[in-house]
Amino acid sequence: MGRPIVCIVGRPNVGKSTLFNRIVRQRIAITEDTPGVTRDRIYADAEWQGNHFTLIDTGGLEPDSEDTIMSNIRKQAAIAMDTADVILFVVDGLEGLTNTDRDVANILRKSGKDVILVCNKIDTSRVPDTIYDFYELGMGEPVLISAEQALGIGDLLDDIVALFPEHKSTDGEDELIKVTFIGKPNVGKSSLINHILGEERVIVTNIPGTTRDAIDSYFSYGDNDYVLVDTAGLRKKKRIYEDVERYSVVRTLAAVDRSDICVLVIDATEGVTEQDTKIAGYAHDNGKAIIIAINKWDLIEKDNKTVRNFERDIREKLSFISYAPIIFISAKTGQRVNKLLELINLVNNNYNLRISTGVLNDIINEAVLMNQPPSDKGKRLRIYYGTQVAVRPPKFVIFINDKDLMHFSYERYLENQIRQHFGFDGSPIRLEFNQRSRGD
Repeated sequence: MGRPIVCIVGRPNVGKSTLFNRIVRQRIAITEDTPGVTRDRIYADAEWQGNHFTLIDTGGLEPDSEDTIMSNIRKQAAIAMDTADVILFVVDGLEGLTNTDRDVANILRKSGKDVILVCNKIDTSRVPDTIYDFYELGMGEPVLISAEQALGIGDLLDDIVALFPEHKSTDGEDELIKVTFIGKPNVGKSSLINHILGEERVIVTNIPGTTRDAIDSYFSYGDNDYVLVDTAGLRKKKRIYEDVERYSVVRTLAAVDRSDICVLVIDATEGVTEQDTKIAGYAHDNGKAIIIAINKWDLIEKDNKTVRNFERDIREKLSFISYAPIIFISAKTGQRVNKLLELINLVNNNYNLRISTGVLNDIINEAVLMNQPPSDKGKRLRIYYGTQVAVRPPKFVIFINDKDLMHFSYERYLENQIRQHFGFDGSPIRLEFNQRSRGD
């Protein structure tokens, strides 16, 4: 990426995620009073006075903690700091300097990067005496802000932009293709993204539900630039105890909303579950392109009927997304992951495919000759012509004499005829019928 990268670091519960959300102007990072809610690096595009940059939120740093999640957070923060041009070291201005702050400061000094010391939670014009303790860190004058109240954010952004390297581009970029990985917890979504990226961009443990946020990672393959979005797995509602978990469900659905392609990751050892059906249904209803990736295929004992039986079961349970291609992969061994990337490119092309009006009407006329439209009480459905009006997903408007005569089975027949000629693998198709008299 040619954009400047700004990374937010600090110990837990100092308001890093609140600041992140404030700068990107939307609620992306989950904010809770529970320390350690943000576990992974969360990426988002941000802009200030025409300067575009990438902002990274990281999990809270506790350098001496031996906890598995905490050690992973340290690793994530280290990678974020390595890639950052500017680091925002956020501290709690009300609580004052702590030993953990000193430890984090020591780590940051070794990074050799430009660091801005940000004292958060200063909600009044009176500066508390605790602020002066932070001068001992040797990181210059602290910038006083309140992320919650949006105080001092503009001045902070001015300071950030002033430190951007000259060789980085701050222009707005072309829209990237967003690929969201969806599925229930612990099916291997994070492991799959890590394999694609070739680095541990997303925390992976065998604890279900490790990923709580939807996390963006930038990636190029072929001629296309992608954003890969890892999502928190959706649990059954009765298992959603914490508010944080409930936010994660909302965040997963929001990630689907802003995606172009959804890769539904299914655990081969479990098969299709109720949660898989629900999230796939949400993606389908919202017109997203879909790929079904059966992960952990290396764990399955196989014979010459295994693949066929698996596919039949998936098609029965996910019949409403019959257009979605199925691929059998292993994130652990890398089996067919390259094929998945090729499939993502193919599906993206289909999602953007446009058919000329002349060719579309040739297909419709041939379909009508092969199978006459339905009739009711002596009145037959007449199809005048069709035209494609949109892509992502492809949408066709077909002009007919009477909407009441269009039966859903004939609508399905027309869709199948279009697919027979042009495939549209992985992409839903929308048909809209407009009624008009012959003289219109």
